[in-house]
Amino acid sequence: MNLTHLDEKSNPKMVDVTQKENSERVAVASGVISMSRAAFESVINNTNKKGPVIQTAVTAAIMGAKKTPELIPMCHPLLLTSIKCDVEEMPDLPGFKLQVMAKLSGQTGVEMEALTGVNIGLLTIYDMLKAIDKSMVISNVHLEMKKGGKSGMFTAKSAD
Repeated sequence: MNLTHLDEKSNPKMVDVTQKENSERVAVASGVISMSRAAFESVINNTNKKGPVIQTAVTAAIMGAKKTPELIPMCHPLLLTSIKCDVEEMPDLPGFKLQVMAKLSGQTGVEMEALTGVNIGLLTIYDMLKAIDKSMVISNVHLEMKKGGKSGMFTAKSAD
């Protein structure tokens, strides 16, 4: 078996993308954090003592996406051209869904950047609300869609 992140001596290596064509690459990932009603309402009513939870989580998600190669050893440093976040209130859960879209024109994909952004954003929500609810659950972090590059388009199958 030929593993892409190991050299001929089985030492770790970052994949060489020098010969790959530049193309527009986009990835969308999302995840959910469920919490107590009290924690959810502190976000909705903006009464959390640590400040604006959603805005802070979005900023953290953007920073997380940008810092991906510092956190994931074999990820290439990328010149991201766009990072967009969307937070959906889920009052019936209660909780929030965070979606991150990462985009660039380059030689390698941005799936890890979108996934890292989601995780960091959701962890930030947890951090800001843990004084109210330590039993919050982060779940369903996954790649929803990616396009570009040799493998083309990917869309996750709906869980419904």
